[in-house]
Parts: sequence; structure tokens; C-alpha cells
Amino acid sequence: MGKNLTLKDLAQKLGLSISTVSRALQNNPAINNDTRLRVHKLAKKIGYYPDALAKSLKNKKSYTIGVIVPEISHFFFSSVIDGIEEETSNDGYTILVTKSNEDMKREVLNSESLISNRVAGVIASISQDTMGGEHFNKIISRGIPLVLFDRVLDDLDVHKIVSDDFDKVYEMVNHLIDSGYQNIAYLAGPSHLNITMNRLDGYKKALIDNDIELIDGLILHVNLNENDGFEGAKSLLRKFPKVDAICCVNDPVAIGVYKYLNKVGIKIPDKVGVTGFSNNPSSEIINPTMTTVDQQGYKMGRKAAKILLQKINNESIDSLNKTHIVEGKLIIRDSSRKN
Repeated sequence: MGKNLTLKDLAQKLGLSISTVSRALQNNPAINNDTRLRVHKLAKKIGYYPDALAKSLKNKKSYTIGVIVPEISHFFFSSVIDGIEEETSNDGYTILVTKSNEDMKREVLNSESLISNRVAGVIASISQDTMGGEHFNKIISRGIPLVLFDRVLDDLDVHKIVSDDFDKVYEMVNHLIDSGYQNIAYLAGPSHLNITMNRLDGYKKALIDNDIELIDGLILHVNLNENDGFEGAKSLLRKFPKVDAICCVNDPVAIGVYKYLNKVGIKIPDKVGVTGFSNNPSSEIINPTMTTVDQQGYKMGRKAAKILLQKINNESIDSLNKTHIVEGKLIIRDSSRKN
């Protein structure tokens, strides 16, 4: 196995000084265009890659940003990652993505690993099991900038990027009522999560504003996956057979509801309307197509990354308010339109 090529090796092959080659690779305007092209061409040909660790040690600055997400397969989180990568790559950073798999213990290990890797900053969304932020405080105490998104911890004094959860569920439930649904149930997420509380408050306010009785039994807290959506729909309809619409905290839960209703032969949307939240690609291709909310994950990722980079570079941030709202979009499809 050959050794890793160094800047010195590249300079010797070109008959140039190390400093000239280094500046050429950085596209320094002080180096003429012919020399820059010659350096880049040979670097590509022989497979030379800059030593990121050496660069970090020399500049006493890391060029890696850590990302912690509950899962990657969920379209919302993958689109946020895309946004983060797009924004940070423009400034020469790479991202190191870890996932908690909805497990707080794993999230803690992820945070410790990112500290050990001396990342320049961290962008994170908490798992559904996370009840406290001690592990995030360890990141902050080491002077590593932290930005939270979507699922956040209110007691952490950091910048947070969130959706307009309350407004969008309020708008969604009003749409269901306007469509003729009256007995609207809500499959909420774990009760301690900020997204659960805000979305649930939107549901409650819409019912109250429309003079519809708020029945506690029609609210069921479930985990954020298909299986819990399936079991939640089963439990709701066995106890409350008059339920004619089920509003769900996210798309995976709504998909679980679809599976249960299809299994027992209940037609969507004629007998029961269903809505999700997050606009997964599957929501547009299932039958019937699903009413949901586009959370603008890519935009949220770019916003989180932009603020983190400002923190890393000690730049002032326009807003003194540390909670930044990315407005979502209600997408009305067939699952909430009675025939």
C-alpha cells in the first residue's frame, strides 16, 4: 500500500516551492493562472488530497461540523442534512452525520464522539426519548457552538430553528372542519417534545374556535413511527367508533393509520380523513394522496448552518431572538377531501 502523498511530494514533482503549491491549491490570486492549473492538474492525476487534520492543527481550527439527527431514513431529516451540507460546503467545511436512532443513550454517545473529534460546531435534533440536555451542555461548556432544530430543548440557551407547528396544525384542523369532519382525533407524539406540545395546542385551539367539544380521549400520545400509528388508530376507533378524522403528528404515524384503516376496510377519506406532517415523498404517491405539511427541511438546514457558521466566526446575528421560525406550507390532498 502506497503512502499518502504530501504537499512536499507534489511540490518536488512540479519543481515549485511548497508555499507556491499550497497557495495555488487555495486558488490564491497571487499565483498566476498557468501555475494554478498545472498544480491542480497534477494533484488530481496523482491523487493528492489536502491533509485536513494538519490544516486544522496549523490553524488551530476544525473544518468539520457535527450533525445529530434521530434518523436519516426520514425524508425531513435527510432534507435538513442536505441544507446543512450545501450551506457549510461553501465555507470549506465538511459535515459528520450521526444518528441517535430515537435513543437518548445513543444521542449522548454521539455528542461525546463529536467532542472527541473536535468539531467546529454541532447542529442537532433530539431523539423522542431525550428528557434533558446535560450532554448538550457539555458541548457548550467546551466552547463548541450548538444550534438545535425541529425537536429542541427549551431550557438550553442556544439558537433554535423550528417550524410554525402551532399555526400549521391549527390551519389543518380548520381545513378538516371545513371539509365536513366533526369527530377529529389527534395522534400526538411523546408529551415532552416541543413539536408535540405546539402541534397539539394548534389542534385544541382549532376545535375551541369552531365550538367543537374537546374530548381528552380523542388525543393519544404515541411514538413517532408507523407501528404506533397503526396501534393508535386501532385503539382510537375501538373506543370511539364515531371518529371521522385522524390528525397525525407526522407522516410515518399517518402511514401507520393508513395501514390499519386499509386492513379493516375503512375508506379514506369517505369514512375517516387522515392528515400527516412533514411531506415525505410517500405522502404524494400513496392512495389516496395524503394531506400534510411541508416543513421546508432544506431551508431549515441552511438556516441552522448559516447561524452556526456565524457563531463559529464570532459574527453578530441579526436577530436577538434565539428562536427562528421557518414557515411551513399546508398541502391539501385527497386524504382529507370527502367525496
